[in-house]
Amino acid sequence: MFAAGCFWGVESVFEQVPGVVATRVGYTGGHAAEPTYDQVCSGRTGHAEAVEVTYDPGQVTYEQLLDVFWNNHDPTTRNRQGWDVGAQYRSAVFFGGREQEAAALRAKARLEAEGRFRKPIVTEIVPAGTFWPAEEYHQKYYSRRGMVASCKL
Repeated sequence: MFAAGCFWGVESVFEQVPGVVATRVGYTGGHAAEPTYDQVCSGRTGHAEAVEVTYDPGQVTYEQLLDVFWNNHDPTTRNRQGWDVGAQYRSAVFFGGREQEAAALRAKARLEAEGRFRKPIVTEIVPAGTFWPAEEYHQKYYSRRGMVASCKL
């Protein structure tokens, strides 16, 4: 699961990756059960807008998904992406096991060593918890409208 700002754009970017077989937008990383969009936007649930990415490891690796994540948002801004401000828009990798954790930490360290960003990376790398799917009208928001989001830096 990846959080990198408004989940509509993040989902659209991952939908374009060969080997990604499914995406769902929703909420994770907070304390409220079955949160709604309005509750998450209030900032009182602790959840981030996130995208659950299901992929075929024979076609795309987790490391490649991490590259998509890092290349399509600003991981140096805390609780903000562009005009979207609040903890629900934070940058986070919600990993599903030790291998994913290690890969995310390696990728972050590599980017820091390369000096790619002018400011420190503030992305959270934390264990995945419960993923609460967002309301149906949020799912595939751009693709249902014939649009493709581009969040590239």
